[in-house]
Amino acid sequence: MVNVVIEISKYILILLMAAYTYWNFRYFRFGEEEERRRVCRRQNGAMFALHFVAYLVLYLKTEDERVVLFYLAQVVFFAAYLGLSGIFYRHISRILVSNVCLLLCVGLIILTRLSFARAVRQFLIVAVSALVTWMLPFIMDRAWQLARIPWVYGILGLVLLAVVWVAGSNSFGAQLSLSVGGLSFQPSEFVKISFVFFVAAMFYRSTDIRQVAVTTAVAGAHVLVLAASRDLGGALLFFVTYLAMVFVATGNLLYLLTGLVGGCGACGAAYSLFSHVRVRVEAWRNPWADIDNRGYQITQSLFAIGTGGWFGMGLYQGTPYRIPVVEKDFAFAAISEELGGIFAVCLLFVCLGCFLQFVMLAGRMQAAFYRLVAFGLAVEYMVQVILTVGGVIKFIPSTGVTLPLVSYGGSSVLATFLLFGVMQGLYILKEKDEEDEEWG
Repeated sequence: MVNVVIEISKYILILLMAAYTYWNFRYFRFGEEEERRRVCRRQNGAMFALHFVAYLVLYLKTEDERVVLFYLAQVVFFAAYLGLSGIFYRHISRILVSNVCLLLCVGLIILTRLSFARAVRQFLIVAVSALVTWMLPFIMDRAWQLARIPWVYGILGLVLLAVVWVAGSNSFGAQLSLSVGGLSFQPSEFVKISFVFFVAAMFYRSTDIRQVAVTTAVAGAHVLVLAASRDLGGALLFFVTYLAMVFVATGNLLYLLTGLVGGCGACGAAYSLFSHVRVRVEAWRNPWADIDNRGYQITQSLFAIGTGGWFGMGLYQGTPYRIPVVEKDFAFAAISEELGGIFAVCLLFVCLGCFLQFVMLAGRMQAAFYRLVAFGLAVEYMVQVILTVGGVIKFIPSTGVTLPLVSYGGSSVLATFLLFGVMQGLYILKEKDEEDEEWG
């Protein structure tokens, strides 16, 4: 009987995810607020149904009562987060709130299947992150000096990255994290936000060649420190973000082409200097040549995706634990294997919907500083998604970055909550400005 439920459930989960994704893009067709709220309510209904069906299967397979309690705790959190967001922030983007909950929901489902203890830990971090970032839109609505302190963002970011370089813990060949009081966190996850604020504040002041040169030097220092720490996934993320921001701020095609050429040269240098980069590139080029060693992770990922096919094996029917570090870098492979390729593609479309919402917001902002902040964070978010999924499907070499709000990792979750909080703050500012103009 349980196997029948699992077999039926995977199709139900796909249908619910597809319905959510459809409404995610249909949202953009409506201009009236009431129509948009109706779409968001439908999305939330699909999400809660998806959440229930998945945890029903998880309970039937484990017969662990803790799974039921964990599910109920999540329901309370999602209901409170969705409800209170609309009550406290009248102008909030409800589609972004819904997407945050959907991504968290999928992440917690797959983590519960992989490791109940880690899923509980992730949920506690999610709850704390939501609480910590709750006031961020309120603060942004009242803080008018954010564009006046570029060097605070720049120097603070460099100092944090330098501390990791000197005293950070080594993980898979890279120095990524710091340990304080028994707690480990990854500073680069937070520096990527201060980095965007630094670049936006500098170009808000001026976009002449001298200012561009100074900003490029500091941005390059961020990238070099990350490269020295062997966090090359982070270095690539910072580099692409800066390149996009400098092009949008100046409109100078020469800067873009020069950056691309320099980036290609830097990639070649990284390949020559760092042995773990060469290992990852060789594993990407031909993982089958050394399937039991350096090609093991990517080949197991491809096997999992291929085994799952379009409709998936069903929860607890696959073997995602064969993939090393599956809950972090390769969560997308576990989702593809057990929930199916259609479900995984829909998940990517939800991420794309967030990116489009960010870019549309950037286009609406009149202040250059806020416009650059929104655009920079949008690029960072989407590049991180592309780097993660690209590594999982062997489109690019694995970079070790996580899938935002889905993969396991406390620093990543908190940093992503901060990113969405900043975007919500900008959205609320713009909605209030437009309302004032309408009434003025």
